Amino acid sequence: MKKRAIIIGSGFSGLSAAASLAQRGYQVTVLEKNEGPGGRASLFHEKGFTFDMGPSWYWMPDVFEQYFQSFGREVADYYELELLDPGYRVYFGQNDELDIPAGMEKICALFEQIEAGSGEKLKKFLAEAGVKYERGINDLVHRPSHSIMEFMDPRLLREVTRLDLFTSIRKHVHRSFKNDKLRKILEFPVYFLGALPENTPALYSLMNYADLVLGTWYPKGGMHKIVEGMVAVAEEFGVEFHYNQNVKKINVANGTANSVETETHVFEGDVVVASADYHHVEQHLLEKKYRTYTPDYWDKRVMAPSSLIYFLGVNKRLKNLKHHNLFFDQSFEQFGKEIYETPKWPESPLFYVCCPSQTDETVAPEGCENLFVLIPTAPGLEDTPEIRAHYYDLILARLEKLSGQSIRDSVVYKRSFAHKDFKNRYNAFKGNAYGLANTLMQTAVFKPKMKSKKVNNLYYTGQLTVPGPGVPPSIISGQVVAKEIAKKFGEKPIARPQKRAMNAPIS
Repeated sequence: MKKRAIIIGSGFSGLSAAASLAQRGYQVTVLEKNEGPGGRASLFHEKGFTFDMGPSWYWMPDVFEQYFQSFGREVADYYELELLDPGYRVYFGQNDELDIPAGMEKICALFEQIEAGSGEKLKKFLAEAGVKYERGINDLVHRPSHSIMEFMDPRLLREVTRLDLFTSIRKHVHRSFKNDKLRKILEFPVYFLGALPENTPALYSLMNYADLVLGTWYPKGGMHKIVEGMVAVAEEFGVEFHYNQNVKKINVANGTANSVETETHVFEGDVVVASADYHHVEQHLLEKKYRTYTPDYWDKRVMAPSSLIYFLGVNKRLKNLKHHNLFFDQSFEQFGKEIYETPKWPESPLFYVCCPSQTDETVAPEGCENLFVLIPTAPGLEDTPEIRAHYYDLILARLEKLSGQSIRDSVVYKRSFAHKDFKNRYNAFKGNAYGLANTLMQTAVFKPKMKSKKVNNLYYTGQLTVPGPGVPPSIISGQVVAKEIAKKFGEKPIARPQKRAMNAPIS
């Protein structure tokens, strides 16, 4: 008889764990609180617009390829990728912007144009980042981090210096580049990892390798196409999905989870994987005696940012915007402090605008634009309609000024999404958007453990455990947890099923 696995949550890590366990012979059931799959990568349709609700950057294409190839599939079986060129535009002020091109030669030429000698320095910087990427993404993140002993192999110890674990990304960048614009381009990815550049290990220059070397891509139809592909793979292996199933309790007897209760059903299983918010599952779905961590432990975790997001439908085409647009016309330092050091609503926030309709005509009605406007914020802040209205006016005024056009009067659809929504829709701890900050003391073995210490068949996956936040790490997290479960409870590899017809519906 097949062992039964229950997955709580259908975000990237949950989908990855589900398919990976089903491939190993498990009977897998996925329970999703919301109306459809994807977790933070949900989507919705309004007035002819299709909005991705969460992730919008497609980096590390090799991780997605490797994932689908592990099931005998290809990315191209499920969605079409387009390399964006330029990858993104950065606004430093009015009439002061840079387009970051696709391709190393063009990027190095751009750096050289801005700062003499920086082209060659960038090649060296990215070569070093490539070593970190190879070691980090193809090795370190695949370790479950149960114990420090996993990292005690001689080859890894010899490479500690090259991995720059004990140097900050700020020092690493500033050693090679003097121009403020170039420094901002190289530092911006770590702000979304959840810490200031001076507190983030230089190991994470691997993100620059992902950005500048591997490129920025777009799945035609939107980021939810990835979710649809992952659901299709899971269903090919027999995974069952149950939506609108809000889990209320994990039942445990003698240290073993035997069932999961939703508001309407009880699902029995031999192993439980929590892909939902780790804090919520542990602190609210388990009895106190089965919790590994205390409320005080959680309160001391350094969280990555939350976000204030506006989904806007605009009834005209816009100029001077690319698919991805970063607005760095205000102080990086002040904004970082208002997120990480003295948490409060920012006075002059940096912000990001995704305009997928610049690339993809299917996400907006003809002649219209689809805008996703995001302000990173500190987690745990007060969230009121008045605050959201204030920042809408503030950001739209800056967006209009910097892009040189009127926008506000052409907005025909508007929806905001912030801390309260992250809590209500995703049970997100403190309303966070990106999980735990990737500080040194919250890396690998210092993260909340993938396996429960109190319940012998309860595992966790996703952005609050290893390897960390982001779409590719979450996909890897699901693969790692499935492998760990198979080690303990056994596996029975099954034959690859027939591929689902490409026009077959996804339930």
